Amino acid sequence: MCRNHEINLKYIGLFIMKCSISKLVFFGIWASFKNASFSQMQVPPRAEEITIPADVTPERVPTHIVDYSVDSHNDGSIIRCQITAIIFDCKNFSQLTFRLPLILVGNKSDLVEYSSMETILPIMNQYTEIETCVECSAKNLKNISELFYYAQKAVLHPTGPLYCPEEKEMKPACIKALTRIFRISDQDNDGTLNDAELNFFQRICFNTPLAPQALEDVKNVVRKNLSDGVADNGLTLKGFLFLHTLFIQRGRHETTWTVLRRFGYDDDLELTPEYLFPLLKIPPDCTTELNHHAYLFLQSIFDKHDLDRDCALSPDELKDLFKIFPYMPWGPDVNSTVCTNERGWITYQGFLSQWTLTTYLDVQRCLEYLGYLGYSILTEQESQASAITVTRDKKIDLQKKQTQRNVFRCNLIGLKGSGKSGVLQALLGRNLMHIRPEHKSYYAINTVYVYGQEKYLLLHNVCESDFLCDSEIMCDAVCLVYDVSNPKSFEYCARIFKQHFMDSRIPCLVIAAKSDLHEVRQEYSISPAEFCKKHKMPPPQAFSCNTVDAPSKDIFVKLTTMAMYPHVTQADLKSSTFWLRASFGATVFAVLGFAMYRALLKQR
Repeated sequence: MCRNHEINLKYIGLFIMKCSISKLVFFGIWASFKNASFSQMQVPPRAEEITIPADVTPERVPTHIVDYSVDSHNDGSIIRCQITAIIFDCKNFSQLTFRLPLILVGNKSDLVEYSSMETILPIMNQYTEIETCVECSAKNLKNISELFYYAQKAVLHPTGPLYCPEEKEMKPACIKALTRIFRISDQDNDGTLNDAELNFFQRICFNTPLAPQALEDVKNVVRKNLSDGVADNGLTLKGFLFLHTLFIQRGRHETTWTVLRRFGYDDDLELTPEYLFPLLKIPPDCTTELNHHAYLFLQSIFDKHDLDRDCALSPDELKDLFKIFPYMPWGPDVNSTVCTNERGWITYQGFLSQWTLTTYLDVQRCLEYLGYLGYSILTEQESQASAITVTRDKKIDLQKKQTQRNVFRCNLIGLKGSGKSGVLQALLGRNLMHIRPEHKSYYAINTVYVYGQEKYLLLHNVCESDFLCDSEIMCDAVCLVYDVSNPKSFEYCARIFKQHFMDSRIPCLVIAAKSDLHEVRQEYSISPAEFCKKHKMPPPQAFSCNTVDAPSKDIFVKLTTMAMYPHVTQADLKSSTFWLRASFGATVFAVLGFAMYRALLKQR
């Protein structure tokens, strides 16, 4: 017996426990079900295991049946089953004991002229583990098929996780799951499900839209029972929860379970690993990026929660966005990792950048987050793996002398205090006055234009101890940062270069940071300029973040260009014409980007 619960249950194990007073019960029931007739027979203490094929059951699910007898050895099957049917003799029953989940089946109803339900129902009400009770007769075939139907239904659509009959209300875990589903389905974030949203919900869950009159009938039912269940002709969260409570109370558990499973929930009302972490194969030397459809989806999520239309998410708006997550996924360091506005709120560009960073560094975490947002449901894709592009091997890019990637990683290397944090924050357009030391981040990511192409540059501030790990060496470009005012600063950069990058194909750029300070002679055998010339690197790039306006982005254009074209010769890299073409493209598209940004603001 096994259970496979990806989205639909594939297999059911049914355990039949017979009360000692009714040892002939199960065999007679099964024989009647199989042969559609009743016959007297000598019954063994325990019947052989049986499988009911899927094509003869209403739910189209195969059901494996195991008989149990107190007179035979128990092999542990009762523990492995998904549903237990306790069968007693309607003519002779006493107080029953059982384990969950259970169906009470009263057999031999043909021998009595009364119903045992009056006696059994109090037991059913006392023990919430009992899904249902039914009287049957193996002799006249009464309710024989229904017994196995109820057994399947108890496994496929159990009541226990959803509803508390004593309180006559849904359980907290069910309310929490349905609340998340409502918020995902409320695509305009106005607090109600309008007709279009309800129709989309109906179609993705049940593969059929609702007729206009049917929609109105549903809302009328809610209006009659709940004063605030409908607002502005849309279904509110309270109305949505009321409808599902009504479904459960009327025995239509399958409706609620269909919705829950469509949105990724298992029998315990937890999102399944298969839903959150779909299979995604990533070969060695390949990276992961979001594709165009994923960015469109994230744009819609941003627009949904940017209620004041200022192209930035306030703390309250960000909190509202992540309400459907089981935890807050972003910490305060994110504000030092991506672009923010003057109030420190994450901008539209910063929002997309953070998702790009997560996809690149930890794609499994990205898949999980997209799952919480309902990506596969709202985009009608098989899974959120469809949002990810796995790039080709970097060696192929080198061979073909071109790349299809859009995200490039550059490691910043230098002694502590050399100015690496300033370089990180300069990528985000911040000068020395706007660096936040209280929430330090070792990453920064932003878009850079090279030859008219928008690319993401990801900077990583590498600590000295990280070089013990080979994964920290792998990147698309290296930025060796030294402090011009510290005579011991350059020696570290030169040593790391010789140890790890001198014989590699990773392009390197030397940054002379804090160039606004007095430059001192470096305590090394040759000057930084001579070092770069000797190793065929571009000359050191002067840089300072101690500026009135935003620091220059020239070095970021150069780093991105080097990462995009690692095959370019060192002679070209030192050519001013080469950098002029790249920088000119960046300037043009920066102006166009700002114009489009203002147009978007005006439109919104």
